Amino acid sequence: MMDSIESAARQIRKDVLRMHQTGSNAGGAMSSADILAVLYFDTMNLESPDDPKRDRFVMSKGHCVSSLYSVLAQKGFIERDRLAEYCVDGKLLMGHPTRGGVPGIEASSGSLGHGLPMAVGMAWAAQKDKLGWRTFVLMGDGECQEGSVWEGAAVAARLALDNLIVIVDANNLQGYGRCEDILPINTLAAKFRSFGWSTMEVDGHDCAQISGALKAVPFEVSKPSAIIAKTVKGKGVREMEDSLGWHYFSVPKEKLQDFCDELE
Repeated sequence: MMDSIESAARQIRKDVLRMHQTGSNAGGAMSSADILAVLYFDTMNLESPDDPKRDRFVMSKGHCVSSLYSVLAQKGFIERDRLAEYCVDGKLLMGHPTRGGVPGIEASSGSLGHGLPMAVGMAWAAQKDKLGWRTFVLMGDGECQEGSVWEGAAVAARLALDNLIVIVDANNLQGYGRCEDILPINTLAAKFRSFGWSTMEVDGHDCAQISGALKAVPFEVSKPSAIIAKTVKGKGVREMEDSLGWHYFSVPKEKLQDFCDELE
């Protein structure tokens, strides 16, 4: 089972490299590949984007939506050849998630810090209507500097939303430098706990660890769960790994094949 999940994660990274010949943020999309592969191919109840009983997923770090488009193609929710439309004028695979653009996008995001508050509303609706579906949110560590994140976290704990799960893609790089130099991230788990959440830290590139953590949610009854996934920006391609530049660079056409070969 893990072999197929890891294969899906490799495919995400290959698709990201191809898509990011146009547009920036390839590094953050690649750091989230293993998390998304486990969520979509091991954890979430999501056989159709129209099933009312489906689990919901919010891509709060919306600038890395290319990795989600790859997953939607692998799930068969969109045609694979549509990945070539990424960031093309007049097409619907936009540079941030846009609800209604393509099947499988639950929420529009892009302004960081908004995904968790939206997900709180989704989880509360499921709780009030006594429905069994869960809401998962993928966030960035730099994003956790936004105040709206903690407003949402406080409300989620107050409402005892144990059907809400946050995964933080903690790659320790944001737009202008290392998160630890701007606002330390080694306290993220403690911060979530102080807001009334249960937390766990995992290696964000170990699919078995991620799967084990997600199978254990909720970590405590009546508490939302937060998973801090330690990752590497640009994971899988040595030239890209842990490099701030790949927050901005597009993938040069002449390097694309070498980068894809390295993933094998």
